Amino acid sequence: MNFFKEDPNLSFILKQYLDEDFYKWAEKELEEYGEVCANEVDERAVHTDREGQPKLIKYDKMGNDISHVWLNEGYKETVKDTYGRGIVGYVHKEIPELGRKGSYMYSYAQGYLLSQSEPGFYCPVTLTMATAYLLDHYGSKELKDKYLPHVLSTGEVELYEGATFLTERQGGSDVGANETTAIQHGDYYRLYGEKYFASNAGACGVATVLARREDAPEGTKGLSLFLVPWRNKDDSLNGIQIRRLKDKLGVRAVPSAEVVFDGAEAYMIGEPEQGIYYMMEALNLSRVCNAIASIGIMQRGYLEARNYAYERQAFGNTLKDYPMVRDTLVRLRAKQEVETSAVFSLISLFDRVMTDREATSVREIALNRLLIALLKKETAEQAIHFSHESIEMHGGNGFIEDFVTPRLLRDAQVLTVWEGTANILGLEVLRLMHKYQVHEIFINEMKQELDALPVELADEAAFVKGKVGELQELTNRVVVMDEGSQTYYSKTLADRMTAIYESVISLKDAVVGGERKKAIAEVFLQLTWKRDELDFDQLSLKHFDRIVEQKEQVNV
Repeated sequence: MNFFKEDPNLSFILKQYLDEDFYKWAEKELEEYGEVCANEVDERAVHTDREGQPKLIKYDKMGNDISHVWLNEGYKETVKDTYGRGIVGYVHKEIPELGRKGSYMYSYAQGYLLSQSEPGFYCPVTLTMATAYLLDHYGSKELKDKYLPHVLSTGEVELYEGATFLTERQGGSDVGANETTAIQHGDYYRLYGEKYFASNAGACGVATVLARREDAPEGTKGLSLFLVPWRNKDDSLNGIQIRRLKDKLGVRAVPSAEVVFDGAEAYMIGEPEQGIYYMMEALNLSRVCNAIASIGIMQRGYLEARNYAYERQAFGNTLKDYPMVRDTLVRLRAKQEVETSAVFSLISLFDRVMTDREATSVREIALNRLLIALLKKETAEQAIHFSHESIEMHGGNGFIEDFVTPRLLRDAQVLTVWEGTANILGLEVLRLMHKYQVHEIFINEMKQELDALPVELADEAAFVKGKVGELQELTNRVVVMDEGSQTYYSKTLADRMTAIYESVISLKDAVVGGERKKAIAEVFLQLTWKRDELDFDQLSLKHFDRIVEQKEQVNV
């Protein structure tokens, strides 16, 4: 098994966004990493999930609080295999073989392969990516010189994994209720308080933490961002204690903890009044990572369902020979490919917004935030759905821990919660509508994309354009409603926008992807919009060979 070779759609996508030299180098790297992820990393993930979960060693033999988090040796090997390939570092520094920086596009391709075997470990990677971004963009020269080489390490210096600590007991998603305080001591601060759900605790070298200075106002505007080293120069803890590790349903690879700051030495990142805004930028980065983890689980769920259907015999036939099974496989394959293409289309915009803010228009910033909210919500929900479908394909075996399917479902469940629930994301859509009129930007963008499609897709384009018109009518009604009614419809708006965006993506792929991508677009539109309520053409069966087996059909 090689996750990269098993997924020609990933190559199809990357060829559209990477120049020839970059793609040639990336293809080799991703092929190697895809094999590692499908074999060694996957085997380690089983061990970590079942027997090798992180453990808190609270005290040493003399009774001193050392708050040490034990990680198994296989997990540490995965750390080396992953960071050494530049999943974080090459976003911000040169790739030696190419003599230029990498990109989020390449990093997220790595994350997609990793998430098919270990989405739990992709969480620390995500937090390190966020820490690197915050340091690189807003840290002082002194902070960057001292810490950034370690956060970006690909093996040349000691790696400092990162973390972002926001959540407190009394606040949760209401970050403005946070109480952790920062007291100034000369050119640094000391933090006091606690963070209630702190992921990668004990495994990180540095953490970015939101805290409130003594004279700061209440609410989110009073929060500043700080860099907190986990240990002092003598390797003792930097005024930090771990109360306990969380016993989680899934993603057991990542140590999530309750962390107490008792005078932890901390350094201000950027301007004191901008902390919440810096962290929101990092949150958007993490939401894209969340979507990547989700489509990774979707892909693994599909692969497991397909492989089982081709191997399992029942009632005298192989499962894949039954029409209902074929229908399931086609639906999963079409949705996964379109959703993956949609996410990477977002990433191409995200790459520009995150790396060249001065050249980015307000329109692009608004559209970027909208697409992040839409696709984070949709992919997380689909990851759960795909895991369920894979379990059902396996029957009783799908419920047995000898198979990967139970872990896929357990790991998928958190993705609808991490980085914002559906309700929070619905509120984000409303916020963008009021601040930027993003619904108008989105509608105009979709119309332009549909108008640019070739004449052979005119019928499909006209159908989707009709759905855009319906969305326009709906948004016009919602924006004049009272606040409570607007929140009621926020998720409906998000779902409609997502369906339209992915429909447009499916048609754009059909333009450059040949007959197979046209078949996927046809199935996707039927699946999404029920163009033919009873599907008397049985599109999934008609296109099974082309979509699932990837055979070119010859007209006789």
